[in-house]
Amino acid sequence: MSDHTWGVLSNQAITAAGVVYFLALLCALVEWSAWLSRAKAAVAAKELVPAGRGHSVQTPRESERVETNTVESSADGDRVDLDTPPPSGSGGSISEVTEYRAALFGRLSLMLTAIAVVCHLAALIARGMAADPNRVPWGNMYEFTISGSFVVAAAYVVLYRRLKLAWMAPWVLGFTVVVLMLAVVALYEPVAPLTEALNSYWLVIHVIAAIIATGGFTLGGIASLAYLLKNRFPDAALLARVPELAALDRVSYRIHAFAFPVWTFGVLISGPIWAHEAWGSYWNWDPKEVWAFITWVVYAGYLHARATAGWKGKKAAIVALIGLATLWFNFIGINYFSSTSQHSYAAPAAPAVVELTISEGASR
Repeated sequence: MSDHTWGVLSNQAITAAGVVYFLALLCALVEWSAWLSRAKAAVAAKELVPAGRGHSVQTPRESERVETNTVESSADGDRVDLDTPPPSGSGGSISEVTEYRAALFGRLSLMLTAIAVVCHLAALIARGMAADPNRVPWGNMYEFTISGSFVVAAAYVVLYRRLKLAWMAPWVLGFTVVVLMLAVVALYEPVAPLTEALNSYWLVIHVIAAIIATGGFTLGGIASLAYLLKNRFPDAALLARVPELAALDRVSYRIHAFAFPVWTFGVLISGPIWAHEAWGSYWNWDPKEVWAFITWVVYAGYLHARATAGWKGKKAAIVALIGLATLWFNFIGINYFSSTSQHSYAAPAAPAVVELTISEGASR
């Protein structure tokens, strides 16, 4: 295949990934609406039962799919068989139909997300193959953006069962769709060879660490945001699908605890080594270097406060979101608002200038 053909394939694959992500988002929203209907029905049933009489109606609690074709009911612990739809009409209760619909569309959303991730990966591989000579797909801001969004979606699929992330589907898919749209519409650049400064094995080491950490911090930030919303509106039916506060806090911490050492390696170890190799200095007070260090300090404070001062819950979630804000400002803000950074890529409307990237979440 020619370089042009690889380039066309990359563009088609990223378009296909975006479409399938969107379809997965629609399925996730249908599943979420089923949970919302369930929560409203539970609230209405509580209001109809006089105090001290009958059985209390439980609201949906955190529960996830535990087998391929079954899902545990959030209300009574029963399992919904996905291969056998509930009988229509009087034979199937509203609760059974709602549970079945939620399970079916949740499973479909996960399947479509996995397909979209495969298309996304194909787009990245084809993008690298389209260059002459072939290279890693991290030569400009567009390529780093689609790489970062790929890690977020892939991490969600990988951790789906381990951390019970089914509730996170609309959040992750909405984020991924928006980021891909911005990348294609505002950040797209034609395939070009790497500059001499970027043509280093440190590019692979540094950028892989930065991308993995960025994806992890983003997932952790989503969990922290969900915590604050759930804490602020504990009885909101719209948040019935979101797990309990303790579970959200635990998921956020575990993801951040994984991403932080990866970020430390990518920003404070491999980055300065590459800077010394390219510029002759480990630290140059470049805006991206400074903001990458600020991000590291914020997340270090988050983990330290949890371990020593017992900061959990709301305080920890706020600090985590501050860290996420510094991360994405470094990636987006510095590229557009700084004229002195040696790490920045020119905005798409400006002449193409590809320079060395050694900070965190900037295009590598």
